[in-house]
Amino acid sequence: AGGVVLGNSADKLFSLSGLFAVYKPKGPTSAGVLNLLKERLLAEAGVQTKGNKTNKVLKIGHGGTLDSAAAGVLVVGIGKGTKMLRTMLTGSKKYTAIGLLGKATDTLDATGKVTEEKPYDQVTKGDLENVLQKFTGDIMQVPPLYSALKKDGERLSTLMQRGEAVEAKPARPVRVYSLSLEQFQPPLFTLDVECGGGFYVRSLVSDIGKELSTCATMQELTRTKQGPFTLEEHALYEDKWTIDEIARSLEHCTSLLPGEPAHKKLKREHPGETAVSCE
Repeated sequence: AGGVVLGNSADKLFSLSGLFAVYKPKGPTSAGVLNLLKERLLAEAGVQTKGNKTNKVLKIGHGGTLDSAAAGVLVVGIGKGTKMLRTMLTGSKKYTAIGLLGKATDTLDATGKVTEEKPYDQVTKGDLENVLQKFTGDIMQVPPLYSALKKDGERLSTLMQRGEAVEAKPARPVRVYSLSLEQFQPPLFTLDVECGGGFYVRSLVSDIGKELSTCATMQELTRTKQGPFTLEEHALYEDKWTIDEIARSLEHCTSLLPGEPAHKKLKREHPGETAVSCE
């Protein structure tokens, strides 16, 4: 009977289709989280993974990279759902970010080397709130040098780590739907931001620092919402990475998504740079 049960869970796994969300903890890459999820599911289904053969069979991908140091909602597509991921890249996302005044790093976040230190005592809560208005709406933003954006097929972050000279990408238009200051306890400040595709919160924090005549780096980042998926309601934590939980979640999440024709209209905002990576 054992074999029959395995067969059933494998059938169920390979019939899963749609979009769901998982919680990505701080530390691993988005691709690493996806690989772990895939391993879990294949193991539960009793599918032998010899070499890379099975990975081709189980179609799974994510709808937009979260940096290793960031946590929060990662939208995952399984089966036919992998074709729907592109709409997630261009859709809106919400983040909570903690910035640190007075220090700049090469990566613009806490993982990097400190490149500059400046006094920040002069900055008031009012100054910060005023500056935020400049970063709301349609703005131009230079993406960070250390990023998943690619040059000649290689990630900028990989090139930087090898010590190769990387030229800054030109500023590009990005959209900020809302931006608010949640807390100010110098040197720390907490922001809530809702933005469109291709936006870097690290660059925002760094730019805010410059605008305040000091410098700033991002200490922590949590994605609280991606498209219709929220951290509170939809993100499955690691203990729920089972075939049944995902099946249940897929059912629940279908109602969140627009009807089929809707996602065909969405053009890609930055061709080539928002390609879904499923390493």
